[in-house]
Amino acid sequence: MTSWLRARQAAGAAVVVLVLTGCAGTVGSGSAKSNGGSVSVVATTTILGNVVGQVMTCGGGQVRTLMPIGADPHDYSPSSSDVAAMVKAELVVTNGLGLEEGLTSALATAREDGATVLEVGPALDPQPFGGSSGSKDPHVWMDVSRMARAATVIGDELVKATGDATYADCGKKVAATLTTTDAEVRAILDGVPAASRILVTDHDAFGYFSRAYDFTVAGAVIPGGSTLAQPSSSELAALAQTIRTAGVKAIFANTANPTVLVDALARESGQQVAVVDLYVGSLGPAGSGADTYQAMMLTDAHRIAGALAG
Repeated sequence: MTSWLRARQAAGAAVVVLVLTGCAGTVGSGSAKSNGGSVSVVATTTILGNVVGQVMTCGGGQVRTLMPIGADPHDYSPSSSDVAAMVKAELVVTNGLGLEEGLTSALATAREDGATVLEVGPALDPQPFGGSSGSKDPHVWMDVSRMARAATVIGDELVKATGDATYADCGKKVAATLTTTDAEVRAILDGVPAASRILVTDHDAFGYFSRAYDFTVAGAVIPGGSTLAQPSSSELAALAQTIRTAGVKAIFANTANPTVLVDALARESGQQVAVVDLYVGSLGPAGSGADTYQAMMLTDAHRIAGALAG
């Protein structure tokens, strides 16, 4: 990583800290104080949990994230305490669009028991898979500018849930930090030549990313948007041929999933193809460089640029 990129990344992190620290001073006017208790929000994924947490740090209250670090959001199964937490919370924030496949029944039960559930994905102009008119792509967070809009949506919904207008301002302030991160991601990826802006990934999670940052997705190891499907041998062979024909330099894997199929594809291609891990469905642990949503997207951008720019 060059020194100017380090400086830009550090500046972006500083913006997050300054905004959240400054906004935290408004907690005294929030509903946590007026209600004599703490506003409680439940988020499903680690990515949503982090963005919601930034809004809550500003406006007051706490967030419980159901999925642990490293969990695959497609197959997480909730516990009974997860369901109880959703029912008790002022707001439950989910991605929606079919992402949390293992939570479908639990979310329906929580709704029946009176929980207020916000599905963020449908509010962010979701796009269909492969340009078809069928199911919508749930991986909206891979475009940072959409998550900036999500922060505003979350803040506005917290106002409805609590009656405290502070959260709308907090959502806008978190959105501003995400807009800065989006610009940082673009600056990092600018170093990738046009001919090298080709992505092969472990599953079809980079549709929003490719449109936002001007890449082409040549294929995915696992067909469809879920990690739960399995490719056929003919599909892997066809993708290996694509890699050879397009001169693909790297296959991008997901830290939340095993890389067995990705490694097999790299061997099948017969090319010198790097296998590069990205944070896709989950944040990383503390110290990973991906323990906030902003840091995760910057780390992924650096890894993509490093693999393709040479």
